[in-house]
Amino acid sequence: MAYMCFFFFFFFLFINISWSESAQMVPAIFVFGDSLADVGNNNHIKLSTLKANFPHNGIDFSGGKATGRFSNGKNSADFLAEKVGLQISSPYLSLTSISNKSSVFLSGVSFASGGAGILDGNSNPFGESISLNKQIEYYSTVYGDIVQNLGSVEAQKHLSKSLFAVVIGSNDLLGFFKSDSTLRAKSTPQQFVDMLVSTLKDQLKRIYNLGARKLVIVGVGAIGCCPAQRIQNKTGDCNEEANYWSLKYNEGVKTVVQGITSELKDISYSFFDTYGVVLDYIKNPATYGFTEIRAACCGLGNLNAKVPCLPISRYCSNRKEHIFWDFYHPTERASSMFVDTLFDGSQQYVHPINVKQLIAI
Repeated sequence: MAYMCFFFFFFFLFINISWSESAQMVPAIFVFGDSLADVGNNNHIKLSTLKANFPHNGIDFSGGKATGRFSNGKNSADFLAEKVGLQISSPYLSLTSISNKSSVFLSGVSFASGGAGILDGNSNPFGESISLNKQIEYYSTVYGDIVQNLGSVEAQKHLSKSLFAVVIGSNDLLGFFKSDSTLRAKSTPQQFVDMLVSTLKDQLKRIYNLGARKLVIVGVGAIGCCPAQRIQNKTGDCNEEANYWSLKYNEGVKTVVQGITSELKDISYSFFDTYGVVLDYIKNPATYGFTEIRAACCGLGNLNAKVPCLPISRYCSNRKEHIFWDFYHPTERASSMFVDTLFDGSQQYVHPINVKQLIAI
């Protein structure tokens, strides 16, 4: 009997180990971006007011506590990590003082920061967030640590199999199209979008030079349809100008990334058409189980978008039926659905290949 127990113990141990190894599809994910992917970096910026570490954020997260995610629960970065069999990424700024950070870096880390933009200062002039340029600087430190830990050859093998997710651009565009923007006096919308795309191109090349070979580029959504933009119209309709230039930005990014992969033959990518997916949800809400496509779940005022999600704000009970959690950000369910499509969706919304296909390369 003891022999049989011993046998079954090792049999199930072997099964569990095998399942664990097969479930982990990539060695690491490195996340760059804004509040759509921030897992708590802004919590560690002392002077920043751009935080979500208070109720009612996190009401559906494990333990029901706010973590710094701009969501009622998990965000897209969390769901992507889970999809590929990894633990949820740690925020980089939470690791600076720990002694064993090298082992954490090997499985990836998040640099994403609420309020971050492609351009330094434009989306956040008071330094309350980590710009994409600064995020890449932080990653260069992580890169050096990994090379020192593994050696240059093994480090490149490790990084070439890892995913590098970039979720950026929304804050730059929202800053340009907000009602009191001063940016319009400096450039036309076309000039501004061209500057964003050109700057992002250089930033992606910097990440490539630091070992990235598999990019997951998340396009901006239909930002004119977020509650904060809708309340600028008396009708509550989407801001079509903001949507138009969001679309133009995405087209520019796709062209740039295609050019990079033509120039640098050893890089591959997935581009997620967030814009198209969000509009599909808005136009066909019942198909996706949504009943509220205009108003934020958490906030105050018209469309719950006059006041952000604060402890004094009210919040909805039917959160799974809302696209928007607050006046800018999606609900946990919407984020989960985004990642389902990103991971193994068709070329209608993920091209030239989805993340599952990207991993297999």
